[in-house]
This record gives sequence, structure tokens and C-alpha cells, in this order.
Amino acid sequence: MVCPDCGYEWDPSDNEVLLETGLVVKDANGVVLANGDSVVIAKDLPVKGAPKSIKAGTKVKNIRLVEGDHNIDCKIEGFGSMALKSEFVRKA
Repeated sequence: MVCPDCGYEWDPSDNEVLLETGLVVKDANGVVLANGDSVVIAKDLPVKGAPKSIKAGTKVKNIRLVEGDHNIDCKIEGFGSMALKSEFVRKA
């Protein structure tokens, strides 16, 4: 499968594991994330339609986990609502 937003390719059978207790999402270091956690962006992320990218080290508070390839919904100051991939963040 290919993400229409960023072009990332993945195998659907390799997605995060959906347990009976809920969705398990891990950050870049393998730490399990939960709703309401704070994370830090691990690398500069270009944003379509924005004149600048989200810089590494930007702290994002109160994340919400969702199913799909971009499995973190959040609000980033100066950018608004965003969907991020968990592989580009680490738990704060």
C-alpha cells in the first residue's frame, strides 16, 4: 500500500498490532504511546502547503492515537491539526 499524502509504502500485514485491549503504537525508540502523551518530533518534517517544515525537537502535547498509517492526531502550534507517523516521534 502507498500513502497518498507522503508516498510512504508499507505492507499491511506489518502494521502495528491491534490487541483486544486496543491499538498499540510505538515511537521511534520502541516505547509504547498512549492517548494524552507528549511527544517530541525526531527529525525535520516537511509539510505540504506550508512555507516551512516542522523542526526536530518540537514538543507536541496531548496526542490522540488512531488507526492507519499516520497513527497520531495532534495539534502543533503554528501549524494546526496534523496527522503524524509514530516512527518520526519519541515520547517526551
